[in-house]
Amino acid sequence: MTDRRALLGWINLSGEAVRDPEAALSAMRAGESLPDRVSAVHLSAAATVAWSGADAAFSHDTDHGCAALLLGRPRWDSQSLAREAGERGDAAMVLRLYQEHGTGVAEHLQGRFALVVLDPARHQALLAVDRMGIERLCFARSGPLLVFSTSARAVACHPEIGAGIDAQALYEYLFCHMVPSPDTAFAGVAKLLPAETCCADEAGMRRHHYWHLPFSPDAEPLDAQARKFRALLRQAVDRQIDARPTGAFLSGGTDSSTIAGLLADAARPERARTFSIGFEADGFDELEYARITSRHFATRAHEYYVTATDVADAMPMVAEAYDEPFGNASAVPTFLCARLAASHGIEVMLAGDGGDEVFAGNERYAKQGIFELYYTLPAGLRQLLEPALQGLPLGDALTPLRKLRSYVRQARVPLPERLESYNFLNRDEAAAMFDPDFAASIDRERPLELMREAYFRATSKYPVDRMMHLDHKITLADNDLRKVTRMCEAAGVEVRFPLLDDDLVMFSGTLRPQHKIRRGALRWFFKHALRDFLPAETIRKSKHGFGLPFGLWSREAGPLRDLTQSALESLGRRGIVQAAYIAELQRLHMQQHASYYGVMLWVMSQLELWLQHTEVVRRDAAS
Repeated sequence: MTDRRALLGWINLSGEAVRDPEAALSAMRAGESLPDRVSAVHLSAAATVAWSGADAAFSHDTDHGCAALLLGRPRWDSQSLAREAGERGDAAMVLRLYQEHGTGVAEHLQGRFALVVLDPARHQALLAVDRMGIERLCFARSGPLLVFSTSARAVACHPEIGAGIDAQALYEYLFCHMVPSPDTAFAGVAKLLPAETCCADEAGMRRHHYWHLPFSPDAEPLDAQARKFRALLRQAVDRQIDARPTGAFLSGGTDSSTIAGLLADAARPERARTFSIGFEADGFDELEYARITSRHFATRAHEYYVTATDVADAMPMVAEAYDEPFGNASAVPTFLCARLAASHGIEVMLAGDGGDEVFAGNERYAKQGIFELYYTLPAGLRQLLEPALQGLPLGDALTPLRKLRSYVRQARVPLPERLESYNFLNRDEAAAMFDPDFAASIDRERPLELMREAYFRATSKYPVDRMMHLDHKITLADNDLRKVTRMCEAAGVEVRFPLLDDDLVMFSGTLRPQHKIRRGALRWFFKHALRDFLPAETIRKSKHGFGLPFGLWSREAGPLRDLTQSALESLGRRGIVQAAYIAELQRLHMQQHASYYGVMLWVMSQLELWLQHTEVVRRDAAS
């Protein structure tokens, strides 16, 4: 595993000296297994910053006493600022704008970044992350002491914070398969949402969204929009290509095929290199689509078939790689694909993540649109229909009425709660699933509250736009981007996301809702604009992705089943999920739908492996 990119430090906002800063730095570094060669600067007795990674930039304004630390690949929102930053350096440019604009400096930044400005003389600090949440920042406060890091666990390990694992966050993990922002796995430690700043001083902390995607449909002719879109796509890929050896993930889906094709154009006369994963399991392998794309764009294709042994070997590594429990099983094939690329000398990988959330590619958008049609009926008719259907004795001969009643029942649940109708944790009562003390300590509404906040913060009234805005946070920033960035780092490559280019995302807000989903067809505009660029098979195929056949493989005798069984038995002794409930899931997994029940068994197994690793890390940090 390669050295981690990281940013960390603290400031005492009262100006008082922090006790034993070297010990505090050592504890935070140990909390995230950072290398000894972390660069560190003690700005004053009250403030320290440290970092690792080739894309970190630091600047210290000794005249004013403040310092800026940037991690990532930021861009500036004007050519004049970009030119000046090219002369000064990005971190020095941040300080210049901070002196001029104060905490509004983040509004001038684009691209991916995590930003910290410490101002000991004024007893204040600024934290910020990029618009799409590609980078992350976590923080906690103890009195006047503000501790921050790209790792929640590193913050928790600071001696003055000493945060324990939060039971509420563990419930949210089991509900969402990750811990949704602003919460973290550690009590009292928070993380920024996409496009959010945190301004801290002695009086308190103020969080603010410095950017919102404007949904403003454009009346421009469709063909003109398509030409603009293709130009922006090409620009987005060109911005991510430099002199370093670059390849692309290729699943065979719309997004990865688009990125692979644009890389192929940009890489000529040298053939672009693409990397794909296959599975020897029915319903999971789509290498043939990746091969179609590779032939279409004449890329140099590299493939790897994942085995159950690969998964067993990777499970502990995946759990250890994340600072919070992370339950997206496609982390394994992502790591194996990135490792394949690294073995061929690739240093940068282009990924297609973000296309679904920016251009309406998730199946639930179309499904929920059908339920939303119910609200186009006159209110009076709905008031008559609902009790009438509820009172009918529906036998087997009345299947259409049964389906209608089911439709009305689901439609009556408002968005965004309806998106979680089939969530595993909604199947059974908390008393049957969780230890009584654990169940008594949690707020089961918290995940839904976080969803509502993101859903209704969207500047559009249309459900499809609001669902995409929600997914910008929940599906993308909290999940997919965490998955890909961390697994690529573990494999020794950098990943970049052309479809999250700021100009491209802004353009998506100009599309009319009916062009995002048209007659149930997902990402209609995207496919329409690229119909003569992508292979016809790609345009027609249904969504798939890097799904992992864990549920099938973990039923077979061998290391994967043994490791899973051991982890689940250990979790059952922790007073979180009842051992009897875990055993029942295992029985259903073996006797009924392996893939369905396998999802929750993976999520629980990864939780246990993460807890085991975190216990070891925190002992090391405390010693």
